[in-house]
Amino acid sequence: MRLQLAQVDARHPAARTGAPPALRALDLQVADGEHVAVIGPSGAGKTTLLQVLACALPPEAGDYRLGDQSPWRLSTRELHRLRGRLFLAPQVPPLPPRQRVVTAVLAGRLPAMGLLASLRSLFYPADIPAAYEALVRFDLDDKLFERVDRLSGGERQRVGLARALVSPAQLWLVDEPLSSLDPTRARQALATLIESAHERQVTLVTSLHQVDAALAHFPRIVGLRDGQIAFDLPAHEVTRKRLEKLYERHEDELGGEAAPATVAEPVPVPVVMHCR
Repeated sequence: MRLQLAQVDARHPAARTGAPPALRALDLQVADGEHVAVIGPSGAGKTTLLQVLACALPPEAGDYRLGDQSPWRLSTRELHRLRGRLFLAPQVPPLPPRQRVVTAVLAGRLPAMGLLASLRSLFYPADIPAAYEALVRFDLDDKLFERVDRLSGGERQRVGLARALVSPAQLWLVDEPLSSLDPTRARQALATLIESAHERQVTLVTSLHQVDAALAHFPRIVGLRDGQIAFDLPAHEVTRKRLEKLYERHEDELGGEAAPATVAEPVPVPVVMHCR
C-alpha cells in the first residue's frame, strides 16, 4: 500500500492546549511493499506519525493519501472499510487481562470484520490454527490458551505482534515493538516481523528506539526530530555523524560507541541493544 504525506501538521491527542504540533510541514512517501524504520529522540513525533498513517489521527494541515484515496474525505463507512486494510500495533498492546491469548491474537482480524462476526469471535475463536501458527513464529505456541494476565510484559508485546500475522491488512504500522524484549527476543521478533511482511508483500513502517536494530534490519531509515524529517536515507548512508546530530542533547538514547568525527562511514552495528 502506497503512502504520501504532503506538508502535514498533526498534534498528539494528549498534547496540552497551545502546544506546537508534533508533526510540522512533514513530507513523506512510502512505496507499496516498502519497509521503513523511523528513528529519533523521544518527543520527535514518531508515534504521532504512525497514528496519522493509520488514519487514527487527522492532520491539522496538509494532505495524506493512502493508495489513491484521501482517507478523511471518505464517508464514515468507507473510512471504516479502509481501516480494515491497516494494522496498527501500539507500543503497549491493548490486551484485556482476562482474555485468552488465542482470542487476543485473532483480534487482529476485527477491523476487517462486521459487528456480528466480531462479537462471535470474542466467545468462539473462528480460526484457532491461524492463531497457533502466528504464535509459533514468535515462540509462544505454548501460550495459546493462556490468559493474558498470566503473561510477562515481553510475552504480551509478542502477542500484539502476532496479531499482524493473522490480519488481512496491507499496511503494518508498528510502534516501538522491542521496548519490553530482551536482546535475544528483540532480534527474533524483529526478524519474524520483517520476514512475514516480505512473505505477505505488505508495506511496513516501524518506529524504533534501538538504532542498531533499525540499521541492521531495514533498508531505509527516516530520522525524525522536532516533528520534521532530519534525513531520509538508505541504511548504509546513515553515518555516525548524522546520528549524533539527530540525537543531539539526547545522546543517552543513541547508545553504541562513538565513531571518530572525521570518519563519515556507515554506523557499525553494535551488539548491545537498549530496551525500555
